[in-house]
Amino acid sequence: MLREFEALPDGLLTCPASELDRFLGAPTLIHLQGRQSPALFVSILMHGNETTGWEAIRQLLAEYRGAGGERELPRSLSLFIGNVAAAAQGVRRLPGQPDYNRVWPGGDDRDSAEARMMRQVVDRMRQRGLFASVDVHNNTGLNPHYACVNRLDHRFLHLAALFGRTVVYFTRPTGVQSLAMADLCPAVTLECGKPDQSLGASHVREYLDACLHLSAHPDHPVAAHDLDLFHTVATVKVPESVSFDFGNTATDIALAPDLERLNFRELPRGTAIGRVARGVGTGLSVMDEQGADVSDRYLEVVEGELRLRLPVMPSMITRDCRVIRQDCFCYLMERYNDHL
Repeated sequence: MLREFEALPDGLLTCPASELDRFLGAPTLIHLQGRQSPALFVSILMHGNETTGWEAIRQLLAEYRGAGGERELPRSLSLFIGNVAAAAQGVRRLPGQPDYNRVWPGGDDRDSAEARMMRQVVDRMRQRGLFASVDVHNNTGLNPHYACVNRLDHRFLHLAALFGRTVVYFTRPTGVQSLAMADLCPAVTLECGKPDQSLGASHVREYLDACLHLSAHPDHPVAAHDLDLFHTVATVKVPESVSFDFGNTATDIALAPDLERLNFRELPRGTAIGRVARGVGTGLSVMDEQGADVSDRYLEVVEGELRLRLPVMPSMITRDCRVIRQDCFCYLMERYNDHL
Protein backbone atom coordinates (compact mmCIF):
# COMPACT_ATOMS: atom_id res chain seq x y z
CA MET A 1 0.00 0.00 0.00
CA LEU A 2 2.89 2.39 0.72
CA ARG A 3 4.70 4.44 -1.94
CA GLU A 4 8.09 6.03 -1.18
CA PHE A 5 10.06 8.80 -2.89
CA GLU A 6 13.45 10.45 -2.29
CA ALA A 7 12.31 13.73 -3.87
CA LEU A 8 9.09 15.68 -4.27
CA PRO A 9 7.14 14.39 -7.30
CA ASP A 10 6.72 17.10 -9.94
CA GLY A 11 3.35 18.80 -9.71
CA LEU A 12 2.43 17.35 -6.32
CA LEU A 13 2.07 20.72 -4.59
CA THR A 14 -0.48 21.87 -7.19
CA CYS A 15 -2.93 19.20 -6.00
CA PRO A 16 -5.62 19.97 -3.44
CA ALA A 17 -6.14 17.21 -0.87
CA SER A 18 -9.04 15.84 -2.88
CA GLU A 19 -6.71 15.15 -5.85
CA LEU A 20 -3.91 13.37 -3.97
CA ASP A 21 -5.43 9.92 -4.46
CA ARG A 22 -5.50 10.41 -8.21
CA PHE A 23 -1.93 11.78 -8.22
CA LEU A 24 -0.29 9.37 -5.73
CA GLY A 25 -2.62 6.38 -5.73
CA ALA A 26 -1.72 5.30 -2.18
CA PRO A 27 -0.37 6.56 1.15
CA THR A 28 3.07 8.00 0.45
CA LEU A 29 6.33 8.63 2.32
CA ILE A 30 8.55 11.36 0.84
CA HIS A 31 12.11 12.13 2.00
CA LEU A 32 13.64 15.55 1.30
CA GLN A 33 17.31 16.28 2.03
CA GLY A 34 18.23 19.34 4.09
CA ARG A 35 21.36 20.84 5.64
CA GLN A 36 20.95 19.10 9.00
CA SER A 37 20.05 15.50 9.78
CA PRO A 38 18.27 13.49 11.06
CA ALA A 39 14.92 14.48 9.60
CA LEU A 40 11.82 16.10 10.97
CA PHE A 41 8.96 13.63 10.39
CA VAL A 42 5.54 15.11 9.56
CA SER A 43 2.37 13.13 9.02
CA ILE A 44 -0.79 14.59 7.51
CA LEU A 45 -4.22 13.37 6.40
CA MET A 46 -4.51 10.59 8.95
CA HIS A 47 -8.15 11.58 8.56
CA GLY A 48 -9.21 12.44 5.04
CA ASN A 49 -11.28 15.49 5.97
CA GLU A 50 -8.50 17.11 8.04
CA THR A 51 -6.71 19.02 5.33
CA THR A 52 -4.88 21.80 7.21
CA GLY A 53 -1.65 19.78 7.35
CA TRP A 54 -1.53 19.42 3.58
CA GLU A 55 -2.27 23.12 3.02
CA ALA A 56 0.53 24.02 5.46
CA ILE A 57 2.97 21.70 3.68
CA ARG A 58 2.09 23.23 0.30
CA GLN A 59 2.80 26.71 1.68
CA LEU A 60 6.00 25.63 3.44
CA LEU A 61 7.68 23.64 0.68
CA ALA A 62 6.92 26.28 -1.96
CA GLU A 63 9.56 28.42 -0.23
CA TYR A 64 12.33 25.83 -0.62
CA ARG A 65 14.37 24.24 -3.39
CA GLY A 66 12.79 21.29 -5.10
CA ALA A 67 9.39 22.93 -5.05
CA GLY A 68 10.02 26.27 -6.75
CA GLY A 69 11.64 28.21 -3.92
CA GLU A 70 15.22 29.41 -3.60
CA ARG A 71 16.17 28.43 -0.04
CA GLU A 72 17.78 25.17 1.05
CA LEU A 73 15.83 23.16 3.61
CA PRO A 74 17.51 23.82 6.97
CA ARG A 75 16.81 20.24 8.07
CA SER A 76 15.84 17.07 6.23
CA LEU A 77 12.11 16.40 6.11
CA SER A 78 10.24 13.11 5.83
CA LEU A 79 6.56 13.60 4.95
CA PHE A 80 3.92 10.88 5.31
CA ILE A 81 0.68 11.55 3.42
CA GLY A 82 -1.96 9.22 4.85
CA ASN A 83 -5.55 8.46 3.88
CA VAL A 84 -5.67 9.91 0.38
CA ALA A 85 -8.65 7.70 -0.56
CA ALA A 86 -10.78 9.26 2.19
CA ALA A 87 -9.47 12.72 1.29
CA ALA A 88 -10.79 12.23 -2.24
CA GLN A 89 -14.28 12.01 -0.77
CA GLY A 90 -13.78 14.57 1.99
CA VAL A 91 -14.50 12.14 4.84
CA ARG A 92 -12.63 11.02 7.95
CA ARG A 93 -12.36 7.43 6.68
CA LEU A 94 -14.14 5.27 4.13
CA PRO A 95 -16.64 2.56 5.12
CA GLY A 96 -14.66 -0.58 5.95
CA GLN A 97 -11.44 1.32 6.61
CA PRO A 98 -9.90 1.46 10.07
CA ASP A 99 -9.07 4.84 11.55
CA TYR A 100 -5.56 5.68 10.28
CA ASN A 101 -4.71 7.17 13.67
CA ARG A 102 -5.61 4.02 15.60
CA VAL A 103 -3.49 1.47 13.71
CA TRP A 104 0.06 2.59 14.53
CA PRO A 105 2.33 0.23 16.52
CA GLY A 106 1.21 -0.04 20.13
CA GLY A 107 -2.51 -0.22 19.34
CA ASP A 108 -4.94 -3.14 19.34
CA ASP A 109 -4.94 -3.52 15.53
CA ARG A 110 -1.85 -5.46 14.49
CA ASP A 111 -3.17 -7.45 11.53
CA SER A 112 -4.92 -5.09 9.11
CA ALA A 113 -3.15 -3.96 5.95
CA GLU A 114 -3.15 -0.42 7.36
CA ALA A 115 -1.49 -1.55 10.60
CA ARG A 116 1.21 -3.37 8.64
CA MET A 117 1.78 -0.22 6.58
CA MET A 118 2.21 1.91 9.70
CA ARG A 119 4.76 -0.58 11.06
CA GLN A 120 6.60 -0.24 7.76
CA VAL A 121 6.64 3.58 8.13
CA VAL A 122 7.94 3.37 11.72
CA ASP A 123 10.59 0.81 10.79
CA ARG A 124 11.72 2.93 7.86
CA MET A 125 12.06 6.03 10.01
CA ARG A 126 13.84 4.10 12.76
CA GLN A 127 16.44 3.05 10.20
CA ARG A 128 16.90 6.59 8.89
CA GLY A 129 16.87 8.32 12.28
CA LEU A 130 14.57 11.08 13.51
CA PHE A 131 14.92 14.53 15.05
CA ALA A 132 11.24 15.04 15.94
CA SER A 133 7.77 13.96 14.87
CA VAL A 134 4.71 16.13 14.20
CA ASP A 135 1.25 14.74 13.43
CA VAL A 136 -1.17 17.40 12.12
CA HIS A 137 -4.93 17.19 12.74
CA ASN A 138 -8.10 19.26 12.68
CA ASN A 139 -11.11 19.36 14.98
CA THR A 140 -14.73 19.12 13.88
CA GLY A 141 -15.93 21.10 16.92
CA LEU A 142 -15.02 24.55 18.23
CA ASN A 143 -11.62 24.20 19.89
CA PRO A 144 -8.54 26.38 20.27
CA HIS A 145 -5.28 25.43 18.59
CA TYR A 146 -3.28 23.18 20.91
CA ALA A 147 -0.57 20.53 20.96
CA CYS A 148 -0.67 17.07 22.55
CA VAL A 149 2.12 14.97 24.06
CA ASN A 150 2.21 11.41 25.34
CA ARG A 151 5.21 11.78 27.62
CA LEU A 152 5.95 14.32 30.36
CA ASP A 153 9.45 14.86 29.04
CA HIS A 154 11.02 18.34 28.84
CA ARG A 155 11.95 17.86 25.17
CA PHE A 156 8.38 16.89 24.27
CA LEU A 157 6.91 19.79 26.24
CA HIS A 158 9.25 22.34 24.62
CA LEU A 159 8.25 21.03 21.19
CA ALA A 160 4.58 21.38 22.14
CA ALA A 161 4.97 24.84 23.69
CA LEU A 162 6.52 26.04 20.43
CA PHE A 163 3.01 25.68 18.93
CA GLY A 164 1.19 27.42 21.79
CA ARG A 165 0.78 27.55 25.55
CA THR A 166 -2.17 25.09 25.64
CA VAL A 167 -0.85 21.52 25.82
CA VAL A 168 -2.72 18.24 26.46
CA TYR A 169 -1.08 15.11 27.86
CA PHE A 170 -2.80 11.81 27.03
CA THR A 171 -2.05 8.08 26.99
CA ARG A 172 -5.30 6.86 25.40
CA PRO A 173 -6.42 6.16 22.75
CA THR A 174 -3.58 3.87 21.76
CA GLY A 175 -2.49 3.18 18.20
CA VAL A 176 -1.92 6.86 17.47
CA GLN A 177 1.04 8.19 15.52
CA SER A 178 2.52 10.27 18.33
CA LEU A 179 2.64 7.33 20.75
CA ALA A 180 4.41 5.17 18.18
CA MET A 181 6.94 7.87 17.29
CA ALA A 182 7.56 8.77 20.95
CA ASP A 183 9.77 5.67 21.14
CA LEU A 184 12.05 7.21 18.50
CA CYS A 185 12.12 10.97 19.19
CA PRO A 186 10.21 13.86 20.76
CA ALA A 187 6.71 13.71 19.26
CA VAL A 188 3.65 15.96 19.27
CA THR A 189 0.16 16.03 17.79
CA LEU A 190 -1.16 19.39 16.60
CA GLU A 191 -4.88 20.18 16.77
CA CYS A 192 -5.47 23.12 14.45
CA GLY A 193 -9.14 24.05 14.59
CA LYS A 194 -11.52 23.43 11.72
CA PRO A 195 -10.03 22.63 8.29
CA ASP A 196 -11.72 25.52 6.49
CA GLN A 197 -9.92 28.16 8.57
CA SER A 198 -6.87 29.68 6.84
CA LEU A 199 -5.35 30.62 10.20
CA GLY A 200 -4.77 26.92 10.91
CA ALA A 201 -2.63 26.37 7.82
CA SER A 202 -0.53 29.48 8.41
CA HIS A 203 -0.02 28.56 12.08
CA VAL A 204 1.15 25.05 11.16
CA ARG A 205 3.41 26.35 8.37
CA GLU A 206 5.13 28.75 10.77
CA TYR A 207 5.46 26.00 13.39
CA LEU A 208 6.97 23.47 10.97
CA ASP A 209 9.39 26.07 9.67
CA ALA A 210 10.48 26.79 13.24
CA CYS A 211 10.99 23.06 13.86
CA LEU A 212 13.13 22.77 10.72
CA HIS A 213 15.36 25.53 12.08
CA LEU A 214 15.87 23.94 15.51
CA SER A 215 19.39 22.65 16.06
CA ALA A 216 18.63 20.75 19.28
CA HIS A 217 15.89 20.08 21.83
CA PRO A 218 16.11 21.95 25.16
CA ASP A 219 16.34 19.53 28.09
CA HIS A 220 15.51 22.04 30.82
CA PRO A 221 11.94 22.49 32.14
CA VAL A 222 9.46 24.72 30.35
CA ALA A 223 8.72 27.78 32.47
CA ALA A 224 5.43 27.26 34.32
CA HIS A 225 4.05 30.59 33.10
CA ASP A 226 4.61 29.51 29.46
CA LEU A 227 2.39 26.44 29.62
CA ASP A 228 -1.21 25.52 30.40
CA LEU A 229 -0.98 21.74 30.72
CA PHE A 230 -4.06 19.49 30.82
CA HIS A 231 -4.35 15.73 31.25
CA THR A 232 -6.95 13.68 29.39
CA VAL A 233 -8.50 11.44 32.05
CA ALA A 234 -11.45 9.90 30.20
CA THR A 235 -13.05 9.34 26.79
CA VAL A 236 -16.80 9.80 26.32
CA LYS A 237 -18.57 7.74 23.67
CA VAL A 238 -22.15 7.04 22.62
CA PRO A 239 -22.87 3.27 22.62
CA GLU A 240 -24.11 1.91 19.30
CA SER A 241 -27.40 0.87 20.92
CA VAL A 242 -28.17 4.42 22.06
CA SER A 243 -29.75 6.99 19.74
CA PHE A 244 -28.77 10.63 20.10
CA ASP A 245 -29.11 14.05 18.57
CA PHE A 246 -28.73 17.68 19.54
CA GLY A 247 -31.93 19.13 20.95
CA ASN A 248 -34.11 16.25 19.64
CA THR A 249 -36.07 14.79 22.57
CA ALA A 250 -37.32 11.89 20.42
CA THR A 251 -33.89 10.21 20.82
CA ASP A 252 -32.43 8.38 23.83
CA ILE A 253 -30.11 11.33 24.48
CA ALA A 254 -31.01 14.91 23.58
CA LEU A 255 -27.70 16.73 23.88
CA ALA A 256 -27.74 20.49 24.41
CA PRO A 257 -27.39 22.25 21.01
CA ASP A 258 -24.68 24.64 22.21
CA LEU A 259 -22.27 22.13 23.79
CA GLU A 260 -19.41 23.04 21.45
CA ARG A 261 -18.91 26.29 23.35
CA LEU A 262 -17.92 24.28 26.44
CA ASN A 263 -14.68 22.96 24.89
CA PHE A 264 -11.63 23.93 26.97
CA ARG A 265 -13.79 25.53 29.66
CA GLU A 266 -13.46 24.33 33.24
CA LEU A 267 -17.01 23.26 34.09
CA PRO A 268 -18.36 23.02 37.64
CA ARG A 269 -20.09 20.01 39.10
CA GLY A 270 -23.78 19.99 38.17
CA THR A 271 -23.33 21.41 34.65
CA ALA A 272 -26.19 20.11 32.47
CA ILE A 273 -25.26 18.69 29.06
CA GLY A 274 -28.61 17.28 27.89
CA ARG A 275 -31.60 15.11 28.71
CA VAL A 276 -31.93 11.32 28.65
CA ALA A 277 -34.86 8.98 28.22
CA ARG A 278 -35.80 6.49 30.90
CA GLY A 279 -34.09 3.13 30.86
CA VAL A 280 -30.76 4.14 29.28
CA GLY A 281 -28.95 5.24 32.45
CA THR A 282 -26.62 8.12 31.66
CA GLY A 283 -26.75 7.12 27.98
CA LEU A 284 -23.06 7.85 27.52
CA SER A 285 -20.06 5.57 28.10
CA VAL A 286 -17.09 7.11 29.93
CA MET A 287 -13.83 5.13 29.95
CA ASP A 288 -10.73 6.07 31.95
CA GLU A 289 -7.07 5.67 30.91
CA GLN A 290 -7.05 2.02 31.99
CA GLY A 291 -10.15 1.24 29.94
CA ALA A 292 -12.46 0.96 32.96
CA ASP A 293 -16.07 2.19 32.77
CA VAL A 294 -16.31 5.28 35.01
CA SER A 295 -19.60 6.65 33.67
CA ASP A 296 -21.21 6.85 37.11
CA ARG A 297 -18.18 8.68 38.47
CA TYR A 298 -18.50 11.56 36.00
CA LEU A 299 -22.20 11.63 35.08
CA GLU A 300 -25.56 11.50 36.82
CA VAL A 301 -29.20 11.90 35.83
CA VAL A 302 -31.40 14.20 37.90
CA GLU A 303 -35.07 14.36 36.87
CA GLY A 304 -34.14 13.37 33.32
CA GLU A 305 -31.34 15.91 33.06
CA LEU A 306 -27.81 14.64 32.34
CA ARG A 307 -25.30 16.43 34.57
CA LEU A 308 -21.62 16.35 35.47
CA ARG A 309 -20.84 14.82 38.87
CA LEU A 310 -17.30 16.22 38.95
CA PRO A 311 -15.70 19.44 37.73
CA VAL A 312 -13.97 18.72 34.40
CA MET A 313 -12.82 20.39 31.21
CA PRO A 314 -14.08 18.81 27.95
CA SER A 315 -12.31 18.91 24.60
CA MET A 316 -13.26 17.96 21.04
CA ILE A 317 -17.02 18.14 21.58
CA THR A 318 -18.50 18.18 18.10
CA ARG A 319 -22.00 18.37 16.61
CA ASP A 320 -20.95 16.08 13.74
CA CYS A 321 -22.91 12.91 14.56
CA ARG A 322 -20.98 10.84 12.01
CA VAL A 323 -17.65 11.71 13.63
CA ILE A 324 -19.11 10.97 17.07
CA ARG A 325 -20.06 7.48 15.88
CA GLN A 326 -16.69 6.89 14.19
CA ASP A 327 -14.58 8.23 17.07
CA CYS A 328 -16.03 9.70 20.27
CA PHE A 329 -18.23 12.46 21.65
CA CYS A 330 -15.47 14.18 23.60
CA TYR A 331 -12.57 13.83 26.03
CA LEU A 332 -12.53 14.93 29.67
CA MET A 333 -9.47 16.68 31.06
CA GLU A 334 -8.04 18.03 34.30
CA ARG A 335 -5.48 20.78 34.84
CA TYR A 336 -2.02 19.23 35.23
CA ASN A 337 0.50 22.03 35.74
CA ASP A 338 1.31 20.87 39.30
CA HIS A 339 2.76 17.67 37.81
CA LEU A 340 5.48 19.47 35.84
